[in-house]
Parts: sequence; C-alpha cells; structure tokens
Amino acid sequence: MINQAIDRYHALVDQANLKPSDFQGFTDQLKAARIMYGDRVSVEYLRAQFLSPEQEKTVRHACETIWSALDKLSAEIPRSPRLKADLGLIPREQELADVDPGYPGFSLLARFDSFMTENTLQFVELNAECPAGPAYTEVMAEVFRQHPVMQAFEREYDVRSFNTRDKLLKVILETWEAWGGQGSPQVAIVDWAEVSTYHEFELCKAFFEGRGVKTLIEDPRKLTYDGDRLRASDGTPIDLVYRRVLTNEFIQRWDEVQPLFHAYRDGKVCVINPFRSKYLHKKMIFGLLTDGQNQSLFNDEERGVIARHIPWTRKVRQGETDYQGKAIDLPTFIREHRDRLVLKPNDDYGGKGIFIGWESSADEWDQALEKAIASDDYVVQEKVTVASAPFPTVREGVVYDQLNVDLDPFIWKGQVEGFLTRLSGTALCNVTSGGGIVPTFVISPRNN
Repeated sequence: MINQAIDRYHALVDQANLKPSDFQGFTDQLKAARIMYGDRVSVEYLRAQFLSPEQEKTVRHACETIWSALDKLSAEIPRSPRLKADLGLIPREQELADVDPGYPGFSLLARFDSFMTENTLQFVELNAECPAGPAYTEVMAEVFRQHPVMQAFEREYDVRSFNTRDKLLKVILETWEAWGGQGSPQVAIVDWAEVSTYHEFELCKAFFEGRGVKTLIEDPRKLTYDGDRLRASDGTPIDLVYRRVLTNEFIQRWDEVQPLFHAYRDGKVCVINPFRSKYLHKKMIFGLLTDGQNQSLFNDEERGVIARHIPWTRKVRQGETDYQGKAIDLPTFIREHRDRLVLKPNDDYGGKGIFIGWESSADEWDQALEKAIASDDYVVQEKVTVASAPFPTVREGVVYDQLNVDLDPFIWKGQVEGFLTRLSGTALCNVTSGGGIVPTFVISPRNN
C-alpha cells in the first residue's frame, strides 16, 4: 500500500508541472513558518514520509517495549559499578547525574534514530537528553498539508499527523506537578543563543504562550541564582527549565553555567530533561541492552524485541566479549569484519568521529580501531539495513533523488507520538551534516 501511495503521490507531482518558482514559494512558506536550521530552510524535498497504520503499530510496540527494558536498566545503573563503568560517564557527568531532579524518571522526552524497510525496523541510537524536532515536525506538517499536491493526495488518502507540541507541553506540566510545583510555571527554554535550532525555541515559546504558559528563551550563561530563585537576564524568576543545552557542552563551559547547576542541585528549579538522562543518552546504552550479562533484567518479550530491533553494540576495548552467544576477542573480530561494522564516539552528535567499515580500506579501518581503543570512549555497532526511497524536488524541473531515510520516533514518558524523518544521500542521516527533514504522516486509502 505504501509503495502504491508513493507512486500515486509522485504522479500528482508530475501532473502539477512544478517550476522552480513554485518550489521557491513553498520554501518561502517554510521560512515564514521558521522551519530553519540556522539560516537555511531545513526542507529540501516535496514528499513527506508515509507510514501505514501497521507500520506505526510496529514502531510503537518496539519503542515502548524497549523503553520498558530501559526503565529496568536505568534503575540498575546507579547502583552497579560495572554498568556505570561500561557507560563511561566522565566525573563531571557523574556529578550531574547524581543530582536528584525532584521527580521520577531518567528521560521524559527522547527520540530514537531508526531505519525502517518493508521487512526490518532497526534502531541505531537514542537521543535521551534534549532531542530537537517536536515543534519543527508539527509545524512543517501543517505547511506540507497546504501544498496543492498534498491536498490532491488527501482527496484519495486519509492522512494523520501528530500533535507533538501538545505532547511536549503536557509532559512539561505533568513533570512540574510531580516536582511539587503549583499553578502555571514560568518556563525558560535554555540553550546557547547562537545555536542553529533557535528557530524551534521560538516555535515552542509561541505555542506554550498560546496555551497560557509564560515562556522565555535564555542562554545558560546569562542566568543568575541568589540561593533562592534562578532568574533570567532581565530578572524574571524561572520555575522550570526546558533544557535544550547538551550536557557535554554545558560541562565545557562549566565556570559560566554555575547558576543553573547550583539551582538544580539545590532543588530550586525543575529541569527537564534531568541531567541523569545522560545514562541513557550514551551510545553504549545499546551495548548494555544487547550484552548477555544483562539479559536477566528483562522479560521474554523485551529480550525478543531487543534481539530483533537493537543492533549488537559493544564498547571498543581489549579483551573478550560475546557475539551471538559465543565468546570472541573483540579487537580481532572488529578487524576481521569491517564490512558490517561501524565505530562511533560514545557521546557525540552530527556524525562526528564516525568510521564506517564498509567504506574504509583495511589500513584505514586498522587506524580507526587503534584510535578507538586508545580513546577508551568508542563503541562498535553492527551494520543495520538502511532504508532508501526516491523523493522529489525541483531544480530546472522535477527530479527524484534516491535518499536514505532515517525514521526517528519521539518517546514521551515511554509512549510514542510523532516522528522526525531525516533524509541524506550518504550513510549518515543528520541535520548537522546536511541532511534535510520532512514530516511523517500515517496514511490509508479512502473508501470512496
């Protein structure tokens, strides 16, 4: 059904005889809606990602079952020296993770990165700290649904989009109440003033204030704390921080962000996500999920879902580990199987520092392995099946590019609502390295 729907949508694109000026008008709409990454519009293509109801159900079941396993694992991590050592938090990260945020849960809003083909669904990472996209995706979907081609498509297909901004605000307000807050909080969206995702903060602010929640956007370096209240640069008292600043960047500017740290440590401000979300954000969390030593933590259904959907992942180091139930020497295994392995930094983003085995020569792979072992902060992960599909855009006329499709479901307190879909012509699908984004719709044929 999905392939037929894509073919029909592309036929409608072709019938529309779109010109560069038409695409420029579409781009201008996206720009006016602030679907921007820095100074560029984040959308480069004219088709959304389509999912069937059955595909959405598969993703939902896999995500929510894996999240159930992660809940059990995260409860175990703080009291297990072995698990903490495997995750590899640095001392400052551990100091932040040790702070009780004042409410239960390690990550209340997160986003998986996954690839979904007709026969497989495989996750490659988990952004459990401060995932971007919940406002971008919903507003982007609204712009797409105004396009004449999409409107023609909707005369033949039922189309469902997602209320990710509502879900975000609901989680924020529920957490505020769980923290002990009363009434409506003064929210601060906190990240560096110069980040490329600042436009999304503006979208969140407008939405929150439209729902009666006072909101400001602030750089963590401009906050002040007097031992009682955290305040914005204009003196406004802050009750709740919607944290978009990454922990590793926060630590890099440690001396400049002490007011937020001290207010958080003292329990004077509610911060979402908590800094202990770092436990789940490390790429080695998939290593803990797939490690034979940890399987007793999970029930049969969780073990089955992990085996089907989480690729084998291990910390890169000297010594033995297990692979498909057998003991292996890890460096030897990595060296001999570069055709199906990737080396990744345990905690980075934007595709930085990644070595792709099947795109490397034997010498390049050996050098990458030596670097990974020496750093003591790399993981190795088994290759997954990458989804690929044609997407239309307009240059001199309509053209179709074959692109890799990264389907990234949002998880809100363990439940799925909405997706960020990223497109790329390379093996790395991420906005920072140049991949565009499109909305995701669940579709089914109309019974006319």
